[in-house]
Amino acid sequence: MKTVTDMDDVDDMFLDELSEIWDDIRENYDTSNNSDYDRTVLDCVGELASDPGGESAYVWAIGLAVMAPYLTWLPGAGVADQAAAVMETADRALRDRDCPHDSHPYQSHDDEEDAYLAELLPALADESADWDEDRPRSEWRCPRNAAGFARIGLDIIRPGSVTDVPPRLPLEAKDSISTLSALLHGYPKPWTDIDDEISSQASELTHADPADRAGRLQVVRAVTWYAVSGMVRTKSVLDGLAEAVEKVLPHFAGGDCAHDGHPALPNSGPSAAALGITLSSAGGREIYERGRIASGGDAPLDAVVCPVLMAEIADETLAQLRERRDELFGERDTSHADAEYLRADGRLDIEKLVERTDHKSWNEKHADDLGLWAARRHEQSDDRDRAVLLLVAHQAVIISYPSPPLAVVREVLATMRAVAAAPLPAGCPHEDEHPALPRAGFRAGLAHFWDPAEFPAGEESRSAESWTCPRFAAAVAAECIANLENLYADDEFADEG
Repeated sequence: MKTVTDMDDVDDMFLDELSEIWDDIRENYDTSNNSDYDRTVLDCVGELASDPGGESAYVWAIGLAVMAPYLTWLPGAGVADQAAAVMETADRALRDRDCPHDSHPYQSHDDEEDAYLAELLPALADESADWDEDRPRSEWRCPRNAAGFARIGLDIIRPGSVTDVPPRLPLEAKDSISTLSALLHGYPKPWTDIDDEISSQASELTHADPADRAGRLQVVRAVTWYAVSGMVRTKSVLDGLAEAVEKVLPHFAGGDCAHDGHPALPNSGPSAAALGITLSSAGGREIYERGRIASGGDAPLDAVVCPVLMAEIADETLAQLRERRDELFGERDTSHADAEYLRADGRLDIEKLVERTDHKSWNEKHADDLGLWAARRHEQSDDRDRAVLLLVAHQAVIISYPSPPLAVVREVLATMRAVAAAPLPAGCPHEDEHPALPRAGFRAGLAHFWDPAEFPAGEESRSAESWTCPRFAAAVAAECIANLENLYADDEFADEG
């Protein structure tokens, strides 16, 4: 195959083959230090550098614009700088050339049309080829159009560095929208580190330029909903989000505006994150405003990023983070549970406990405090109550959604580990089988065991000795430990704050 440097002019090129190579680089840009990609880019750079104002400059300028996404990733050392330098040179050489055209294709070219650029080139260079485009070849080949595509390539490599090209989101922003959309829908991409992804949004907010700050705050607002839902099990992630909001809040506090009211921002995580990322770059803000004008439906940009609205968003987000951080990672008061789960005479309200250990969605809201309360009472209770409380704690942490908070896990694990470590008899002191926890008859059997006089035996009743059997308790504890011990990192257990 001919290399680019073997080709004397555009007519002599295998441009169809070369355009396929360029388009392959565009489609698979997210690779690093690819020597083949680097060589192809530098060949194109060399061709444009040899005659930046020449008749075939449009080919090389468009070629570099096609391959520009790779140059935003991790190309070889100096490759992106060389490409940017030659595009700047070509822009200076071509942009002020006289031409008879009122407009040029680059002026309406957006990122959705990038996929068609490479395949357009062979027909563009070959006068005998069919031409079905709306704009004539002369406009595409025009020096001013070549300069425009050189600037588009520069804008891809260095977002916001040029003017007079259609706005576009930085590739990093598009990738972030895709990644966060999957994460906030509950189906993160396989390679996503959830803690790192959410923490990175806090960092972006902390270091955002003033113009980007409102958008970044809106992204943090979106990921906060996910973080406080219980899906994040690392306290430092919530700490980082809270600290970021605390740092930027003074920039919005005390602001004023002339708006009669403020727009309702998206209330779904993916939509809120996408809007925030869009508003976090100059190109994104221009895209938003153009879309708003075209549709006539969205709120004006100044209202969407209004400092008064942002102060409200920051206050709400910070309150959510602080409240849920305390609930998820702080100490929990379960004294209120005595009135709920003890009878007036101080005995266990077995009916309520049986009801609350039924694995139904409406019991999720009770599960965390119930499991912690049962674990805390376990050691100070008699054998019969201990058997009930151990099972209640076990069942409650299973019902908890999406998983029990650190404070619950910490104390339930301590109770379960103590039970599991107790000496065991060589055999069971009963002839019947242990209760089967997942079975529907478990709850009725538990009530009958606790008070046979009040609750009649069911078909699957077990002896009292089977319920209080140390080997049964150890098996329950071991199962609970296996379910809980990997939910949080070891350093979270060491952090009592």
